Amino acid sequence: MTLNCIAVDDEPLALGLVCAFIEKTPFLKLAGRYSSAVEALQGLHEHPVDLLFLDIQMPDLTGMELARVMERNQTGHSPRIIFTTAFNHFALEGYKVDALDYLLKPFNYEEFLRAANKARAYFELIKRPAVVQAPEPEDEYLFLKVEYQLVRIAFNDILYIEGLKDYVKVHLKKERPEAVPKPILSLTSLKALEDKLPARRFMRVHRSFIVALDKIEAVTRNSIQIGSATIPVSDQHKDAFNQFLSRWS
Repeated sequence: MTLNCIAVDDEPLALGLVCAFIEKTPFLKLAGRYSSAVEALQGLHEHPVDLLFLDIQMPDLTGMELARVMERNQTGHSPRIIFTTAFNHFALEGYKVDALDYLLKPFNYEEFLRAANKARAYFELIKRPAVVQAPEPEDEYLFLKVEYQLVRIAFNDILYIEGLKDYVKVHLKKERPEAVPKPILSLTSLKALEDKLPARRFMRVHRSFIVALDKIEAVTRNSIQIGSATIPVSDQHKDAFNQFLSRWS
């Protein structure tokens, strides 16, 4: 399998290094090199590729902004992204736009090849012929019993969930900037609700809290920030949470 890819970086030396690494890798083909995200966006419209090696800090349009534009305008052939940057504080942002990997400058060819192999494994998996019937699409919502009715709640609307003895309190994002969303109370346990949530999107970080991973805005050694809420990470769940963070460290 050969992956067509482009490199985007406003620093000529960094761009040249990434291009040299691409040309050195047998299963990668360099389809273009760009010194700005604006030029890259135009190039992608004309010649779709499989993979982008994308710098984050660039003038006019940053790499993160380009990733969000691509996410909003997804077509049948949307390239995957490996970020290259000198600043590791962009790690969680990279997770939110579903980047494949994150290379921290300065990186060597061994580190580059590790990220490239991750991309190759991803494309081999999605292009592998199916031998069994494809599963039904994963639900994007759940139903919770609230008083005397079942209420449908979209996973994307959940910020975090708080356990309160026999109840759970589901904290939701605002529909409008001026809106104040009312948390939903349901007579169920946090464990029962955890079993209904997709593990790739939600994580138990405390005996009283489950968080939506893509809603995390900042982390400290023992806590998570989501909006104005500070959520503790307990010792019992710290190892699992640190494993989640390690892919971006």
